[in-house]
Amino acid sequence: MIFYLILMVLAVFIVLYFRLYLFAFPHNRLVILMYHQIEKESHEDLTVSLQNLEQQFSYLSRKKYTCQFFSELTASTKKNIIITFDDGYRNNLEYLPSLLKKYNLKATIFIPTGFIQDGYKNYQMMTFDDIRTLDKDYFEIALHTHSHENLKNRTLDLIEKDLEKNMNILDAQNIAYSKVLAYPFGKYPNKEEEKNAFFSVLKKIGIDFAVRIGNRVNYYPTRHPYELCRVDIKGKDSIIKFKLKLIFGRLKLF
Repeated sequence: MIFYLILMVLAVFIVLYFRLYLFAFPHNRLVILMYHQIEKESHEDLTVSLQNLEQQFSYLSRKKYTCQFFSELTASTKKNIIITFDDGYRNNLEYLPSLLKKYNLKATIFIPTGFIQDGYKNYQMMTFDDIRTLDKDYFEIALHTHSHENLKNRTLDLIEKDLEKNMNILDAQNIAYSKVLAYPFGKYPNKEEEKNAFFSVLKKIGIDFAVRIGNRVNYYPTRHPYELCRVDIKGKDSIIKFKLKLIFGRLKLF
């Protein structure tokens, strides 16, 4: 019992040490934040309130975080952060442009083209016309597959065709995008042989980076461009919790 307790304490120490190391040496850290929806009031994890989001953006601006697009990443980084939103909800269009301009920040929006074409549940989604109007100084468009299905459960052939459809539709709609993929539900093949074959498909079709969830701060430059982690910002996260996530990612301790 004591042996296992010592191991647990040691594991926590190693995790905290590594994350504090990245905080102490900001040239090697890359924080990627993950959001979905924005509403004036938030009652669920995937929706951040307008008040909380502005408070978070204000903090990033005051602390002089360097907000970038994936297409701008270089080997030399300092307090580097990427802000991402998934799915292309209409409320992103309503609230983000003014906030990004106000705080001189940027956002990458991952677009599943099937949601834009056919809708998603009862949510209001952006249209292709809406996406085209987004100011390229503040918005980067990236890939979220066409059908938004769990890639862990699909064959490599279907994955390749779905991603090509995602890109072909954006091309046909004259929408510029970066070849960066957000895995739907954060899932992808994780058995070593299957994962390597999957990554070969991503490389074949020209994907530069891919993001999962992971809830960790990244060491950058990375040897694992298809396994970058995002930190999930929940709807009810306090500003204190947000600040802690910027340092540690999400720890089960808080």
